[in-house]
Amino acid sequence: MIIIAGNMDLDPDRRNEALTTAEPFIDGALTQRGCEAYTWAADLNVPGRVHVFERWTDAEALAAHFVGPHYLGMLKCLGGFGLKAADVAKYRVDCSEPVYDADNKPRADFFTETR
Repeated sequence: MIIIAGNMDLDPDRRNEALTTAEPFIDGALTQRGCEAYTWAADLNVPGRVHVFERWTDAEALAAHFVGPHYLGMLKCLGGFGLKAADVAKYRVDCSEPVYDADNKPRADFFTETR
């Protein structure tokens, strides 16, 4: 699994317009093979900031996204809304488990992982 997470800073006066304009590209990405999550969310505390979260099944699916119309359209779209900065990274995930254990207690450790 690959997670893409980070944030972008747009012109604060145009952030909501950018999110609305980007919606078809986000919806399109969600139809692609291997895309399990793809969302943008406005940061309510930082004007102009947008948080990005994506989850892909594998590198091949992500590579196809990077050359496809949804990603390329998104790049063109962002250019028109005063993109000031971006800090977005990809993470390869080797272990995943619930936050809460069987007793409904939140756990920071990886309690189901066998060694």
